Formats: sequence, structure tokens, C-alpha cells
Amino acid sequence: MIEAQEQAVAVPGDASLLIVDDEANLRNQLAKAMERRGFETNVAESVADGLRAVSGHPPKYAVIDLRLGDGSGLEVVEALREARPDARIVMLTGYGNIATAVAAVKAGAVDYLPKPADADQVAAALLAEGEALPPPPDRPMSADRVRWEHIQRVYEQCDRNVSETARRLNMHRRTLQRILAKHAPRE
Repeated sequence: MIEAQEQAVAVPGDASLLIVDDEANLRNQLAKAMERRGFETNVAESVADGLRAVSGHPPKYAVIDLRLGDGSGLEVVEALREARPDARIVMLTGYGNIATAVAAVKAGAVDYLPKPADADQVAAALLAEGEALPPPPDRPMSADRVRWEHIQRVYEQCDRNVSETARRLNMHRRTLQRILAKHAPRE
């Protein structure tokens, strides 16, 4: 997580915020940064912990990682949306693609941010009014990085089967193998 220049924000009314992420360092840094911005944070590291937090006291705001150790963050989004329809939920993930963004919005998220997102981006997405999109990030992912992330996602969805992944991506198997052997492109 990149800590941007800290900007105090006025959180209207209920400032309760649930952060669900299985990466302890990111979860704790984001919680501290959001507390400095006026939110009252509660953290969870799994789907089960997130569901318990939602059932106990549904927060007004939530930042939920898509991929958690014990399942999908979409389960927590759906439970929170059911428990508190006015909640503002932002999905945060390192595995961004169009399909998961659509699924997150359908489940009830108001925005979808790729990791690493700084605390200012998260606060802006949580507090945005209406349907206006937040401003573009200062350093968006490069096209090469987006392509690499997509290929990795499809590869994982095909249970790491190179031939099946190549077929689904309409790509030669050897080309795919060369891409998979390389490290992720720089942001």
C-alpha cells in the first residue's frame, strides 16, 4: 500500500469501516491511515471473520479484498448489502479484470480498486457521492501489466493447465509458456 499525502476528510455521520484483507501488513496500514482520516475501523482477515463482523454490527463503509484465504470477498459484500443496504463498499484486489469488477458491482460494491491503492483513493471511493467516477489514478497499471494479470487469472482459472489456457486465450501454447516463465512487468 502506498501512503499518499494524508488528507483529512469529513466522514458524515456513521464513520464505521470494516477492512477485510488476508494480507496483515496491508490491512493494518490501511486501517491506521483510514483512522487518521476520521473512520472508526474494524479489521478482519477472512471471509468467516468478515461475516461475523457484518452480523455483529454492520458498518456503513467497507473495503474488502476479492481473494481471501477461505473464499471470495464477494460473500462478505453480499452479506453486508443484505444487512445494511446503505453501506458503501469498495472491492480491493490484486487480480483485477472486467468479469470480477462486474461481479463486485452486481454484488453491491460501489467501486473496484486494484492493489496497491493508496488510502486517499480508498477514502475518495468510499465517500464519492452519486454516480461520478473518482479521478484517474496517478500511476495506473501499464497495458503490459494488465495483459499479464489477465493471462495469470485465466491460467489460474484453468487449474494451471497451459494447453487449456492457451486454447481459451486463442494463443499458441509455446507463446503462453514464454509469457508464464517471465516475471510480472513493472507498473
